[in-house]
Amino acid sequence: MLDIQPQYLTLSKLLDGRLFVIPEYQRAYSWTSHQRKDLFEDIKRVHSKGPSASHFMAAVVCLRTKTLRLGTDEFHQLDIVDGQQRLTTLIILLNAINLALDPTKAKEEKLRQELSELLVKGDGTKLLLLQTNHDSSHHFSTYLREGTADHSLTVNTLADRELLKAIEECQDFITDWQEGGRNLISLAALLKNRLSLLLHEITDEKSVYTVFEVLNSRGLEVSWLDRLKSILMGAAFELKNSDRKGLIKELHTVWRDIYSVVGLNERLGVEALRFAATFLNTSAPSRPLSEQASVEVFRNETGTAKKILDAAKWLLDVTKAYEKVYSDSRIGAVARISQARLLATALYLHKKLKSKDRDQLLARWEKVSFRIYGMLNNDARTGVGNYVKLAWRIVNDTLSHESIDSEIKKIGVSYPIKLAIENIRNANCYEGWEGELRYFMFRYEEFLAQQQGLKFGNEQWKKIWAVNPSRSIEHIWPQSTAPDDVKHMLGNLMLLPPDLNSFLQAKSPKEKAEPYRKTGLLIAGEVAEIVRKGRWTTKSIKSRETALLKWAAIEWSD
Repeated sequence: MLDIQPQYLTLSKLLDGRLFVIPEYQRAYSWTSHQRKDLFEDIKRVHSKGPSASHFMAAVVCLRTKTLRLGTDEFHQLDIVDGQQRLTTLIILLNAINLALDPTKAKEEKLRQELSELLVKGDGTKLLLLQTNHDSSHHFSTYLREGTADHSLTVNTLADRELLKAIEECQDFITDWQEGGRNLISLAALLKNRLSLLLHEITDEKSVYTVFEVLNSRGLEVSWLDRLKSILMGAAFELKNSDRKGLIKELHTVWRDIYSVVGLNERLGVEALRFAATFLNTSAPSRPLSEQASVEVFRNETGTAKKILDAAKWLLDVTKAYEKVYSDSRIGAVARISQARLLATALYLHKKLKSKDRDQLLARWEKVSFRIYGMLNNDARTGVGNYVKLAWRIVNDTLSHESIDSEIKKIGVSYPIKLAIENIRNANCYEGWEGELRYFMFRYEEFLAQQQGLKFGNEQWKKIWAVNPSRSIEHIWPQSTAPDDVKHMLGNLMLLPPDLNSFLQAKSPKEKAEPYRKTGLLIAGEVAEIVRKGRWTTKSIKSRETALLKWAAIEWSD
């Protein structure tokens, strides 16, 4: 087993004489407000316990790559293998302190100079931490060098957004610290001298790729996706042939692309790994493989350079295919069950399907899956073997369009539309059915547009999809006054943009009619017309439910 000799260091000692680099094949910055809040709470807790208190934070694993001389100083340059999230946040926090110090006060100016020299070396060309991966907009380096940052709401990628939110939250923490009567010199001293980390400094690159196995055996949590990367990289280093260097370079590129697609979405990475291994398994399993089993399947694909590279590229292909499923609001509304997502992903991986054929099959998949898991509200135990085995065959046996359509239709035979409709009739379609209701109403809006010969596409629906579905569900007869037996029935529900939904909350149907009409939503206009013609009653609700279910019986039938 790899021998890792740890050094127990304060943050000040850790940063002394070292420069850190985050390699491009590592994850993007992915800490959220939750983790940053935990860090801030730890800092406040240490401060409240008095000057003798300290706090152990975590392990940091690094690869020493070279020694640099800047002027008369020498620095060890380290690639961060594990611990980048915490280290990045601490460095942002140190810079936030630096920017908040008052240069007119002698002690604060002295600390400001110390921090400036710590964070940006020499003539400004070298940073204490070089954030090279997934930061194409250079938000991190700009903040360290120039002390400026864009607002988090102005950027498009999740990685950029979290990095900028980290800057904003660290600055807010500094403000709160000062407003609480605490000074910044004491905060800087606490960070540098009373926070400790365990540094595992590795000098052999080959050893980097077995480090996660060792850390995991010591009880430190390591994601299965990161462990798989280390297994494949480690296998590449074990090869004896002369192509090893080129293989490792290409693997770095593939993993950079995988992390770029995954971004900050941990679930996407987890399921992409599970799905890729499920498809890669030698025979069709009865359910999607677990993360641990998935890594073992990939471990068996490491005998040659070609097998190692093919395995990594396959994971990238599946990650890209699954991202299409995951990022599509309409598909995602139907695919709340893992095996349904697996089957949809398989359709995107089928290389011989034309786009129109794939769309037709996705429509078939949508009908069957919504009946089973949406209208009938079955859980993940239902149909799992049928879904998984078909998905495996689509990928491995390259089934024809006709065969796939027939097989998906066959899965739905035991879940007829008549049974699905009766399960919704007179039911509570609000509590616990919010996501399904949003999808149902979206499809109905689509139908109304087609019926009127309109091109479907409404800015209001973008707002509705962007928030938790419960924030957009509208009770036409308000919950506070509607009879209990019809309050949550399908006929009394629809979707509105979230702000309008909150504004109208307790108003009567008559008062809501005009705002409904002004939304431009066809479904809202239809209700407004019903209300305009008469009172909204129990009979109105049941009549609208009947009409909606009559449409649904056609829409989700085979």
